[in-house]
Amino acid sequence: DVSGLRAFKSALKPGSVPLASCLATWDFSGDPCAAPRITSFTCGITCSDGRVVQLTLDSQGYSGELSPAISELTHLEALDLGENDFHGPIPESISSLSNLRTLILSRNSFSGAISPSIAAIRSLETLDLSRNSLAGRIPPELKSLSGLTRLDLSYNNLSGPLPELPKNLNELALKANSLSGPLSESSFHELSQLMVLELSENSFTGVLGSWIFRLPSLQQIDLASNSFTAVDVGAEPNGQLVAVDLSRNKIEGFLTENFARFTTLRSLSLSCNQFRGPIPSEYGRKGLGLQRLYLDGNYLNGSPPVAFFSGDGTLSGSLGDNCLRRCPTSSELCLKSQKPVKICQLAYGGK
Repeated sequence: DVSGLRAFKSALKPGSVPLASCLATWDFSGDPCAAPRITSFTCGITCSDGRVVQLTLDSQGYSGELSPAISELTHLEALDLGENDFHGPIPESISSLSNLRTLILSRNSFSGAISPSIAAIRSLETLDLSRNSLAGRIPPELKSLSGLTRLDLSYNNLSGPLPELPKNLNELALKANSLSGPLSESSFHELSQLMVLELSENSFTGVLGSWIFRLPSLQQIDLASNSFTAVDVGAEPNGQLVAVDLSRNKIEGFLTENFARFTTLRSLSLSCNQFRGPIPSEYGRKGLGLQRLYLDGNYLNGSPPVAFFSGDGTLSGSLGDNCLRRCPTSSELCLKSQKPVKICQLAYGGK
């Protein structure tokens, strides 16, 4: 493994390796996995049976390309180069690391496309390429990674529709890309173990179907800052949902009472959409566990449920910037003012 480590270090700019850093101690005076282990050439390296199985670099701003010779570390199970300044493409050769379970290249400057060949790493459980400059589409080949439980591609320049996804995902984070199109049930239909879905700050459109709220393990949904125009909640929640954020979309229509039937729901944000009509009384139902409710920036009218302002006052959030009457400014929910009357009259056909 020494030659692979040597090539890895040689691909970096010498000036980006601080004297007090891990890589500065790599003097190649011997095999870092030899027994007994020497003291000077082990930082960031974990060995097992005489081979490198884990490479975890400190966050020192190491700058340069990731050498294709990384593939010489054939027993590698975990590679974590997060929070540095690696740039250029992710080398194709990484796909030959057949024992790799954890690949974390987040917070670097990698560019180019995500190669479909990464799906050849059948052992992958965690893939985190977030906060880089990766572009192109999400390879549909990733679906074959049946052991993958965490996929984070947030804060890149990825585009196109969402492909079918690996069936055993627990966490899917694709925030702040340029992904588009409607969300298709076919992309999610096998995701019975998905707990966290983070797709905010993209360009998804269309109707958000009730199927998404029925994913059996889902606890958190964040689809804020997209362009959804409607939401079908359905009357049969999955019984696990704790937080839903659909704020800053273009969702029209009446506010459904069905969210109030999600007995486990603690936080609901529907801010900055185009909801209209009254707030259903179900949202003030005694025993509802809702703790945070953000409905500001819509066209809701009528009077909010009086239960919002009685009891122990545990409900926080905002009802401001709507067309509501009798929203007591003594309540935190009503601190933000309502829309001007003329705007509300226009929204309701001049009435």
